[in-house]
Amino acid sequence: MAPRRKPLPWFAAALLLPLWTGSAQGQPERLDSIRDVFAKLHSCWTPPPRSRANPIDITVVVSFNRQGAILGRPKITHESEQASDNDRLMHRVAVMEALQRCTPLPFTEALGGAIAGRPLAIPFRTRKKPSPKPREHRAWLTPKIL
Repeated sequence: MAPRRKPLPWFAAALLLPLWTGSAQGQPERLDSIRDVFAKLHSCWTPPPRSRANPIDITVVVSFNRQGAILGRPKITHESEQASDNDRLMHRVAVMEALQRCTPLPFTEALGGAIAGRPLAIPFRTRKKPSPKPREHRAWLTPKIL
């Protein structure tokens, strides 16, 4: 009679792996900090193309309930001074579309309780950042290795 083999632990893990990954894929990533909320909202935002609107800075104040849905109406509180009416309108629409795409946000229970009803000022920036100055290569100043 052949000796009885014990099942290998990896065999059991291979059977259970789809169960573990299936539940993780079914649930969205939970937001646990205000930094996570800002990052999630910025990831949903698509600024208008530069061919249709000049870049501006815009800030929206919005409140959420415990479940991550928007409370009341978001309010635009800041727009760049030099923006034209068309630029303002295009960016306002882009911000509201981002809020619509992202909400309700998947808050953890702790974060939902902490920020429910509190206004958050969320800045969206599309201004062109100044390009870094080119570095001058100074071959005659290379350090000597002794």
